[in-house]
Amino acid sequence: MQIEPTTLTPEATYRLLSGLVVPRPIAWITTLSPSGVLNLAPFSCFTFVSNKPPLLGVNVGRKAGRRKDTGAHIHHRGEYVVHIGNSSQLNAIHESSAEHPEDVSEAELLGLATAPSETVAVPRLADAPVAMECRLSQVIGFGDTGAEFIVGEVTRFHLRDGLVRDGKVETLELDPVCRIGGPNYATLGRIVTLRQMKQTAKAAM
Repeated sequence: MQIEPTTLTPEATYRLLSGLVVPRPIAWITTLSPSGVLNLAPFSCFTFVSNKPPLLGVNVGRKAGRRKDTGAHIHHRGEYVVHIGNSSQLNAIHESSAEHPEDVSEAELLGLATAPSETVAVPRLADAPVAMECRLSQVIGFGDTGAEFIVGEVTRFHLRDGLVRDGKVETLELDPVCRIGGPNYATLGRIVTLRQMKQTAKAAM
């Protein structure tokens, strides 16, 4: 089977790519509206892009040509919090993707407790195993539909006690969830541990 990309609508291309580029980690993001309402939404085009300084990147699209609330709020305030939810929070993660007016707080609607952040004004989810306070670093536009790759610097990590041992995250304890195609999610399956490859510095050319 072959598909010519130019024959696809943006929606069909999204359905195809979101089913092929899997699994995708989920950034569960809180932002504040200009009037101070706490917004919460999940985004699965998400990764880290630098370790010094620690930078996270998330792709935020548009709806009907307008920035989604998350993107608009990040542009306005320059601050947000990225959470990693676990399997016990899967329903809340999914439900927080529903569209609501800007004056409706998804966190409040779903009964999710919040806590003050340390370095940004945006509250964090109190029960998420991981919360990363972020300040906007840069925004890079891509494509014809107005999608933006938003990069933020992590200014504080909040990790549930017991998640880190000897400097490494205990992934099974984190119990993260990921997005696959459509309204489908997955948890950690079988973990395969291979021998660690020796790292050597390459000589300058």
